[in-house]
Amino acid sequence: MDTPEFKTAEEKVRREFNQWAEAGRGEAMEEEHAAIAAGMLQQMNFEERDKILDIGCGAGWFAALLAAKVPTGQVVGIDVADDMIRVARKKYVEQPNLLFQVAPAEEIPWDEDFFNKVVSIESAYYWPDPAQGCKEIFRVLRPGGTVWILINLFKENVDSHPWQEELNVQTHLLSGEEWCSLFQQAGFEQTGHSLVSDPRPVPDDYQSRWFKDAEALRKFRAMGALLVTARKPDLSG
Repeated sequence: MDTPEFKTAEEKVRREFNQWAEAGRGEAMEEEHAAIAAGMLQQMNFEERDKILDIGCGAGWFAALLAAKVPTGQVVGIDVADDMIRVARKKYVEQPNLLFQVAPAEEIPWDEDFFNKVVSIESAYYWPDPAQGCKEIFRVLRPGGTVWILINLFKENVDSHPWQEELNVQTHLLSGEEWCSLFQQAGFEQTGHSLVSDPRPVPDDYQSRWFKDAEALRKFRAMGALLVTARKPDLSG
């Protein structure tokens, strides 16, 4: 992905999330996304030797959680923001089966057919080229491997739409069906999408730039995050 448009978009995302890392917001993502992540994990099956890729890993909290589930396997976290990766490497330096690398979803620095699971939490709508990201996931995933994409900004959840005006980078507002279509075009089968609700209560005095009031946040959490899943065909029989 060497086009000027892609490189410009990638650099904007890198600068934005490096600023988030500087402000300590990478660590805050664990608290913000733990509930929906738990809902996704309940639907996944793990084996000790799994090889898992976490795209948009941020400060590494979810990659570390996955690494604990696959003690004889390997987890690789990638993120376009080099400062996020520095935070993750420092925090989880003692986990031997966990590796972090600076890279975008569209250019995954790994061999084809290596991972048997690919996950991403709150990253996919920031990818400058989601279609290329899906193709790269297909390339590095083993036949029969699965992909699990969890995002909060999507067409069906209208209470998330105002975020686009608050963010300093371009985002892609897609529906569940549109995400599935991208994975189908990349070669995946058994694509599907569902919702993972966030059961956390919302205080009546809630205030934030992201939601106009407590009721908007309650509606947002009640609908939940979009979980997109897909499988790479296994033609070996």
